[in-house]
Amino acid sequence: NILTVCFSVGYSAVALNHVIDFKEKKQEIIKPVSPAELFPSLPIVQGTSKRIKVLTRLTLIVSDPSHCNLLRSTSANIRLYDIIAVFPKTEKLFHIACTTLDVDLVCINVTEKLPFYFRRPPVNMAIDRGIYFELLYTPAIKDSTMRRYTISNAISLMQICKGKVSSQSENKPLELRGPYDVANLGLLFGLSEGEAKAAVSTNCRATMLHGETRKSACGVVYTVKKPRKVEEEETAVPACKKAKTQT
Repeated sequence: NILTVCFSVGYSAVALNHVIDFKEKKQEIIKPVSPAELFPSLPIVQGTSKRIKVLTRLTLIVSDPSHCNLLRSTSANIRLYDIIAVFPKTEKLFHIACTTLDVDLVCINVTEKLPFYFRRPPVNMAIDRGIYFELLYTPAIKDSTMRRYTISNAISLMQICKGKVSSQSENKPLELRGPYDVANLGLLFGLSEGEAKAAVSTNCRATMLHGETRKSACGVVYTVKKPRKVEEEETAVPACKKAKTQT
């Protein structure tokens, strides 16, 4: 049902999130379930002929520095996930996540007042390493108190990270919003129009590519189609047709 809503509102890729909270006992990182096993036939993205892309994601909720040792180790199961995110609970863990951990996303708690302030050095280091910050926008929809905390925490982060953020929703179809609606919410968080659109498009793509670099030797290469300028289009027109057009 969630996938059906995602493709109907315009998303072309989603991630199945496996959350591990180390406060709970017997938490193990298992192999991700293949999307082909769950969805024999994926829906087609609205307005295109391509099927929606389903990724696997691992989110670790860490409340103690010892929990980070698992990410530093070369775990075979961790490498199987397309995206790795960490949810730090303290300022020290936030600093560790930004500076040393090999992750793709740093999640920010927006449902309550943060126990620490965002500092520029670790945030800048995370940006230099290609790490993005993720905000959960669902609390801003459900409750007025959480909406106040969400906007306040988001603005504090935006003042430092310069729009290097991504967005996330909870696993409820009714609380899912389309890309343009999420971009409009980004304007409330202090993002410019371009930064708000990037939070649901290019930033998400950059996070996916950053995750792929862990599975390769050095990095990944992808190509984009360069838009043709008006002058190039005019020169491509034959001279005889160009003369007729001008007359």
